[in-house]
Amino acid sequence: MQYNVKIDSFEGPLDLLLHLINRLEIDIYDIPVSKITEQYLTYIHTMQELQLDIASEYLVMAATLLEIKSKMLLPKHEEEIVEDDLGLEYEMDPRDELVERLIEYKKYKEAADEFKSLEQERSLFFTKPPSDLSEFTKDVQTDKVDLNVSLYDMLSAFQKLMRRKKLQKPLSTKITRQEIPIEKRMEEILDNLRMVKGRMSFHELFPFPEKEHIVVTFLAVLELMKRKEIHVEQEHNFAEIFVAAKEGVELVGDR
Repeated sequence: MQYNVKIDSFEGPLDLLLHLINRLEIDIYDIPVSKITEQYLTYIHTMQELQLDIASEYLVMAATLLEIKSKMLLPKHEEEIVEDDLGLEYEMDPRDELVERLIEYKKYKEAADEFKSLEQERSLFFTKPPSDLSEFTKDVQTDKVDLNVSLYDMLSAFQKLMRRKKLQKPLSTKITRQEIPIEKRMEEILDNLRMVKGRMSFHELFPFPEKEHIVVTFLAVLELMKRKEIHVEQEHNFAEIFVAAKEGVELVGDR
């Protein structure tokens, strides 16, 4: 059974590269191509293992990184030595074009974040004079807002989970086919979260060792995040991820 899921929150390969550069605290002007290529391919292989719908531009960037890596390993040729406007000679760096694209993308991304912040700030202003609405007020518990956990963080957590359960190690077992609908797994996750009346750690959602069950559970968590039926919390980078159901959300099967 295959699940093809397209995640709109992935903004493209440059966004993934910029995330890796920030996460690994790498100088954008001096990118270690070998290290960044290894990390990039790890994310691509993880998405393929989850059978996520990967856009062709991600694969093109992977090929570009491998090409840059190979050029940096080959000896320099005379035609790669050029002169600048002052007549000084220097060697062409295969990373230059990629660095320029990343810097340009970073500028637009930061500008978009600034505009979004201004939009949120402006949305707090209203022209209507204040009115007495006390009789209409209700005690509503404000949902916690997730400001730290992104899909990249969820992929990292999934990679750690796979390593912890040692799914890559060959095992002698009898192969059986068991199809698990995502909708049913979503309902089970919401039911378990309500039973504990609080939150569960990300790893507690994966009690079974079967690879198929783990993949379906992870996709179910992503779908619940997309539908805003759960919220995911993380105190700081690399800390444990916790999942909790939002109040007032019905079970998937009751809809």
